[in-house]
Amino acid sequence: MRKAIQCAEKARGTCSPNPFVGAVIVKEGKIISTGWTQHYGGDHAEIQALKKAGNEAKGAEIYVSLEPCAHYGKTPPCAEALVKAGVSTAYIGILDPNPLVAGKGIKILENSGIKVELGFMQQEISRQLEYFLCRMTKQRPFVIWKTAMSLDGRVAADDGSSRWITGDASRKLVHKLRSEVDVILTGIGTILKDDPLLNSRLPRRLRQPVRVVLDPLLDTPLDSQIVQTARQYQTLFFCTDCAPKDSHAAIKDKGIELVVITCGDVILDLRKVLTELHNRGYYSVLLECGSTLSTAFLKAGLVDKAYLFYAPKLLGGSRTAVNDLGIRSIEGAMDYHFESFKRSGNDLLCIAYPKEI
Repeated sequence: MRKAIQCAEKARGTCSPNPFVGAVIVKEGKIISTGWTQHYGGDHAEIQALKKAGNEAKGAEIYVSLEPCAHYGKTPPCAEALVKAGVSTAYIGILDPNPLVAGKGIKILENSGIKVELGFMQQEISRQLEYFLCRMTKQRPFVIWKTAMSLDGRVAADDGSSRWITGDASRKLVHKLRSEVDVILTGIGTILKDDPLLNSRLPRRLRQPVRVVLDPLLDTPLDSQIVQTARQYQTLFFCTDCAPKDSHAAIKDKGIELVVITCGDVILDLRKVLTELHNRGYYSVLLECGSTLSTAFLKAGLVDKAYLFYAPKLLGGSRTAVNDLGIRSIEGAMDYHFESFKRSGNDLLCIAYPKEI
């Protein structure tokens, strides 16, 4: 199963909206083939492994990180393909919570006489498939908050300068992270302050994330990088119904898709934004925004994971990563647990998750 998990990693960032899954076929104690999810509409992990194994799959065992699918979508059901191939045993990491599957894949296998063993390395696989599992259980995309700061938690000096707090190694990691998510989300404050491009600049990336800007009143300058490159990179703007109507046409003329959230206010409802992204089939959102929008997501309980880059610098001042959260005592603190610590050049990357209540 560990090998299947390793195979699944090869599909990270390449097969959305499908979950990235790994499969290993074993016969007489030897690995005869491996597979991982291909691009959307391509082979699933089990199918790729079966094709490589050929006739050797008959009587073999298969290890797969996620329950084989049981429905017709872009591809036929993997469970039926395993039955047709004549595998003897299926070792499955975790159940697929997708209502179209949810135990149906296992039932197909068992009804055909295939022995099924369920529940292997479940914690590791659940972490690996956290985007997919969030979408299926919470009906919204998985939200990652990324921020870079000094040792004392400042994201900029008092004059507003912030380029660059962290070093080259950390910025390369951020581009890798961008390449693995469906959406990069920012707010009008960051657009006006930094004029970001918000793309992944890794070599040979075949897929770019969708760029999403929350701009309640459509104040984004038409000569900004995000607007000028909208025909090159898919870009989506959210505004409120208070935004001037003449701004709608100006934004759309640049190749930007506009979503108007009805709220009768100048503040966007973040849950409505995430629901819209969910309905469009997006599984993961990377927040690359300032303290105001970061604070709003945190206060709403909509952050699922945090990437905290710390640079070995002290800045002091008032420009913190998070604004007032409304917490007045230590008992009311938002509790997180650290998942890992990693050196990133001269910086430190801390990955943390909110503690489950």
